[in-house]
Amino acid sequence: MRLISWNVNGLRAAMGKGFLEFVREQDPDVICVQETKMQEGQAEVPLEGYHQYWCSAEKKGYSGTAVFTKRQPLSVSYGIGIDVHDHEGRVITAEYEDFYLVNVYVPNSQNELKRLDYRMQWEDDFRSYLKSLEADKPVITCGDFNVAHREIDLKNPKTNRRNAGFTDEEREKMTELQEAGFIDTWRYFYPDTEGVYSWWSYRFNARKNNAGWRIDYFLVSRALEERLGKAEILTEVMGSDHCPVTLEIR
Repeated sequence: MRLISWNVNGLRAAMGKGFLEFVREQDPDVICVQETKMQEGQAEVPLEGYHQYWCSAEKKGYSGTAVFTKRQPLSVSYGIGIDVHDHEGRVITAEYEDFYLVNVYVPNSQNELKRLDYRMQWEDDFRSYLKSLEADKPVITCGDFNVAHREIDLKNPKTNRRNAGFTDEEREKMTELQEAGFIDTWRYFYPDTEGVYSWWSYRFNARKNNAGWRIDYFLVSRALEERLGKAEILTEVMGSDHCPVTLEIR
């Protein structure tokens, strides 16, 4: 089973930059999209053979997630069941026979860390949500987690130490999530690889200079470790300030 996750930074814009062609070429079983910035029905997404599930923010043109899947899930739910978190379209959970798939767009702590306190509450509540699902069956969670976990996960760790996405607090929450039993699948295959990123600022020719951050992940329950087949970061794919990340599960 081949899964793709991609923060498209506006799905309507991405469709004008090759999104549909990319999906047809890659032919994944599931593609999880973050930052759709649209409501369902605002634009047609003509992907034949895929069931579509949307979770849009109440604020138009903001946040939002979507799941396109060939195999119809047993059930689909939206949000994590906590009101303070469930107005921004950040989580879709699709239940399959032998696992849950959770597509997430984690809140950004923002300039001057205005939202860091909220982000800390989100992290604890989201981790608890994943563990509650895991009590029933294994979990695959993917998306834009808005954190570079280790110094090798971004080009300039020293100058970004207290910036959103690389604070000690955010990094520690990713550590807690992994210690709670979730494998960072790309690091599983490439534990010490440097210079491979999934997001680049639009400023300062960051992508051209590969001054990036690895903030997009597939994390899986330890119970799925033996089924891990392959993980990739498709750095050559354009169309967003993020690139797609992939996972193959046997």
